[in-house]
Amino acid sequence: MTTLAQTDGLNDVQQEILAAVRVFVDKEILPFATELEHNDEYPQAIVDGLKELGVFGLMIPEEYGGLGESLLTYALVVEEIARGWMSVSGVINTHFIVAYMLMQHGTDEQKAKYLPRMATGEVRGAFSMSEPGCGSDVAAITSKAVRDGDDWVLDGQKMWLTNGASSTLVAVLVRTPSDDPDASVYKKMSTFLIEKEPGFGEVRPGLTFPGKIEKMGYKGVDTTEMVMTGLRLNDDDLLGGVTGKGFYQMMDGVEVGRVNVAARACGVSIRAFELGIEYAQQRVAFGKPISEHQAVSFRLADMATKVEAAHQMMVMAARRKDSGERNDLESGMAKYLASEYCKEVVEDSFRIHGGYGYSKEYEIERLYREAPMLLIGEGTADIQRVIIGRRLLEDYKLRT
Repeated sequence: MTTLAQTDGLNDVQQEILAAVRVFVDKEILPFATELEHNDEYPQAIVDGLKELGVFGLMIPEEYGGLGESLLTYALVVEEIARGWMSVSGVINTHFIVAYMLMQHGTDEQKAKYLPRMATGEVRGAFSMSEPGCGSDVAAITSKAVRDGDDWVLDGQKMWLTNGASSTLVAVLVRTPSDDPDASVYKKMSTFLIEKEPGFGEVRPGLTFPGKIEKMGYKGVDTTEMVMTGLRLNDDDLLGGVTGKGFYQMMDGVEVGRVNVAARACGVSIRAFELGIEYAQQRVAFGKPISEHQAVSFRLADMATKVEAAHQMMVMAARRKDSGERNDLESGMAKYLASEYCKEVVEDSFRIHGGYGYSKEYEIERLYREAPMLLIGEGTADIQRVIIGRRLLEDYKLRT
């Protein structure tokens, strides 16, 4: 029975959900993850199982067919799933962000149209801000939507869409005209909801997904670019029914997404620690298990401390958001700390495995390639430090 990364104060429902997910991870994900990852194969059977568990509707309100659970519950579920295979948690993350944006900012009609089908996993979400020429610099996007009669016409190229091809609903951030010539660039952005068929190629008139981007890790899940060429939408497809709110809508989604990435980093760290401490007790060198050598036991101590610290930071950030308070500082800290510690814990486990860690036969090889994605997903470490620094200066501003 693990003693690390425990969460106090969970109710009976939360504990039941986590227990069910843990069993699913142990039986349906861990035994198959490495083979699927090496083949870069989409985990359709795993995704279907998560649909049956209700994971796709975990935070969607009960009135729309979801479970109506908290961000904390969702983050702890993601932590468990990432312990099994980080890519599977990516299948859920973008879906969750789009559902959250709809819950917080969608019109009543948009909520009724999409949320019940998102709760069952029938509609699967992806979201898009990045472009080939800009990642974290969201203000530099060039994709645009312009009026043409009663329609909106969208043109531009987007990059790094997780679940881009497998999704059926994409929330995309573009530039839109403003009546105020002095409006900031952030008030000249809007979010549109694009329904589409899954797959590659032209999935609807004016919308093309050229192909899957090959990656070092984070395999199985598809990462794509998206090209809009004269894509026609209408006012019903404008999130919230108003222009100029897109940047703030997206940032709200990314804020909870950062808690999600922190949870994924915690899950990968937990698995790396499990593998490391198990191997250290089995591997014999100089007449005794290497776990009895001080160098290795110190490494295990460092790993366990980082696993625990990251988990508690992630839980704090989720609970703060659930309380209705602003949590950009805490989510930035959690994402920054958890992803950096994840890299370090995975590398330490890799070192404990020695030469075997470099072999594809051992699971730690997969984790070693997956951990770096968490350093850049939902904003790089440096972007988190910018956010943290700005918020600290707000809170500790000198009063003269």
